[in-house]
Amino acid sequence: MTSTTEPVAAEPAIAMPLSKGQFIAIMAMLMSINAVSIDMMLPGLQQIGQSLGVADENSRQFVITSYLIGMGSAQLFFGPLSDRFGRKIPLIAGLLIYALCAFAIVFVPSFGALLALRFVQGLGAAATRVISVSIVRDIYGGRMMAEVMSLVMMVFMVVPVIAPSIGQLVMLFAEWHMIFLVISVYAFVATVLVMIYLPETLATDRRRPFTIKGISASFAIVLGNRTALCYALSISFIFGALFGFINSAQQVMVGVFGLGNYFPLVFACFAGLMAVASFTNSRLVGRYGMHRVSHIALLLFVVASAFWALFSAAGFLPFWLFAILYGSAMFQFGLIGANFNAMAMEPLGHVAGTASSVIGFMQTIGGALIGAMIGQAFDGTVTPLAFGFLAVAIIGLFFVLLAERGRLFSSDHHHPAG
Repeated sequence: MTSTTEPVAAEPAIAMPLSKGQFIAIMAMLMSINAVSIDMMLPGLQQIGQSLGVADENSRQFVITSYLIGMGSAQLFFGPLSDRFGRKIPLIAGLLIYALCAFAIVFVPSFGALLALRFVQGLGAAATRVISVSIVRDIYGGRMMAEVMSLVMMVFMVVPVIAPSIGQLVMLFAEWHMIFLVISVYAFVATVLVMIYLPETLATDRRRPFTIKGISASFAIVLGNRTALCYALSISFIFGALFGFINSAQQVMVGVFGLGNYFPLVFACFAGLMAVASFTNSRLVGRYGMHRVSHIALLLFVVASAFWALFSAAGFLPFWLFAILYGSAMFQFGLIGANFNAMAMEPLGHVAGTASSVIGFMQTIGGALIGAMIGQAFDGTVTPLAFGFLAVAIIGLFFVLLAERGRLFSSDHHHPAG
């Protein structure tokens, strides 16, 4: 695997009117669309359930799951579409679908209609997830891509820090419906910024045919690469842990630990840890490499999850200990996510859109289903969550070992071929 900071595009210059910092800010805004759609409404889950007649607490989690399934499904479509028609037009189309659905939810009459609109909103959001990564891969490769993705993740992680508080603030003055009006406005602003400032990053001579044969060939390239496939599977399981916590976060923080109105503040602290980890990763990855940093982080993720499960099963888990163990796991997640994504994408620059869509599909659908299973196992304690974290951490480690032929901490420059 070759590490390079040169643009991937064959042409000498993609018209880039943005500075590196401005580019990272717009990419982070696009990536944060999904965090906004999930985290801002978390404080309103209880009110959503009461307003729309949802008696079972765990059923409220489907507001998140339906969105994630929609987002995961459409990624298989937006990737090949962006490889054929370029990045910008499909991205704008997805943003508009997302924004209009968020606006429609303001007037939603029933829980079923809410789930349907959330699913379609997720379809639109898929464009932001797939195409943002593709754009970064169009411009950067190797460790530089991992560094840029880490900085994107760092900025994007600010959103979960503040989003629940914004949701809580909105609900001080209005009903939960207005949260979705704020989400819609955010998406419309992102759309305008993309239309005005973001250039097309996929040169016409690098576009691939949008045919069944062409798409199948691209899918075969992605799924036939052992490194990309195994890292995608690994991060899918680890994402399952994150989604599992998000699904049950309100129940855990308010129901188990009785934090009440402090829930958004505590949630922000945990999200802040991931933002710090993403910044730390951007500093470490250039010096030590993606593999060494992320593999150590994965092992520490396993250890933190094991201690969490052990103390929870033993019945000794005061909030301070939960915060230390869960926070430790989440810090490692910040060191794992950007690197695993970069390592999965690195061998696939020639089919970046399709690669991003397949990897994103696996992460989102796999993570959503695993997260739903973990969330639905909530029994009034954090024990199912702890063992869920431990299980996905071990499975994630298994796939990394498979990708690396049993060798961890290998050099970025001598990574085994797919």
